[in-house]
Amino acid sequence: MKISTVREFRDNASGMLRAKDPILVTRRGRLAGIFFPRPEATLPVELKREMFGILSAEVARQIRRRGLSEEEVLAGFASWRKTKRASARKSGPKARREAGRGR
Repeated sequence: MKISTVREFRDNASGMLRAKDPILVTRRGRLAGIFFPRPEATLPVELKREMFGILSAEVARQIRRRGLSEEEVLAGFASWRKTKRASARKSGPKARREAGRGR
């Protein structure tokens, strides 16, 4: 596993995105994110469980810190999804295909 700063990850993104190993991305010495390349095989169940626990705890901490209710989180997600769908409709299928997102 490689450790990279946010700046290093940004500056070398194209090379790092081709990496075979996960990359821990840090900001000022603290974990900012984790990049997992798309594996050909699935991740071990133990790793998936550990990642789920860590990520779930972080999401819960952020929700508590912001004082949000479950309804507010769901409403925010619904709003984001609606906006994303509207922008996808505006760009049309040809633009999505050219960007590599179409089917």
